[in-house]
Amino acid sequence: MKQLEAKMSGAGFLELKLHYADPKTIDLVVGDAVSSEVISAGGYLWKINCYPRGYREEDRGQYVSMYLELISDSIAVKTICQVFLQGRGGEPSFSHEKKLVKVYSDSEDSNCWGWNQFLKRSVLESTYLSNGWVTFLCSIIVLGDETIIVPPSNIGSDLSLLLDRKVGTDVSFIVKGETIQAHRAILAARSQVFQAELFGSMADSKSASITLQDIEPATFKAMLGFMYTDELPEDDEFGDAFIEIMQHLLAAADRYAIDRLKFICARKLWDNISEDTFAQILVCAETYNCPVLKSRCFDYFATDNNLKNIIFTDGFLWLLQEFRPLAAELKARVGM
Repeated sequence: MKQLEAKMSGAGFLELKLHYADPKTIDLVVGDAVSSEVISAGGYLWKINCYPRGYREEDRGQYVSMYLELISDSIAVKTICQVFLQGRGGEPSFSHEKKLVKVYSDSEDSNCWGWNQFLKRSVLESTYLSNGWVTFLCSIIVLGDETIIVPPSNIGSDLSLLLDRKVGTDVSFIVKGETIQAHRAILAARSQVFQAELFGSMADSKSASITLQDIEPATFKAMLGFMYTDELPEDDEFGDAFIEIMQHLLAAADRYAIDRLKFICARKLWDNISEDTFAQILVCAETYNCPVLKSRCFDYFATDNNLKNIIFTDGFLWLLQEFRPLAAELKARVGM
């Protein structure tokens, strides 16, 4: 664990590194904690407690738990704690950021607050584990008495309930025989394509039921969920079909001009690129106009070890046969 210098009054910042290959970490069970150094923020002493296999037995070791503990005695301490992770490239990642706004008080039963289900261990290991290490970045801000604490936004969860409970839905989509209900106004606010279809002069604007072609129900539901909450399900919820669904979601995001979703899918595909998935990810980037992902794929191919292994895969043969202009561009990139 490494403490960094606080740059602002009433604030502290630290990184907590968890070594997954350490025998002490491997032997941890549910309820066992790894704690950070004690740091000072706002005149009070704090530490972060991380439970690599979770705090509660009912979560069956599937989640990492994170808590901020106030060590000093106090009457009331208004605090903001933000926890996020370091990506494999060393950059901060806010994909699974959590923020806690809390008044710590001696009148409470506990001066330790946080998240029982901070992040699924499977997601942590597949997305953030780098050379055996996972790095948590934690900031602690202590607010003065004159400050009014504003709770974090819960608009995403509220809109998600609106979608799940089908409250006030006014349009239905028929996708491969399955009926999926939604709200015209929300779709129009999130997508100019939907705005034109649902409120413009197009025929669909007058229809209460719209049949969609060339999209799977699971893909459409994931896209709808993102449009309501700005979030996607955890990666492991897609199972073995993760790469395929991300490609379909990227295609849907391109079709409906949902740019942020498109970039999120591109990043997830890039994070999961391999010799076997290279060809299909490159074709997806080319087909659905994602030049950033395409450029990364070209750079990946240009690496000697990757090139030597990729050219013997079935995917590369498929690329050569079915996408000749793209294959020619790729070969020109490396002088083949």
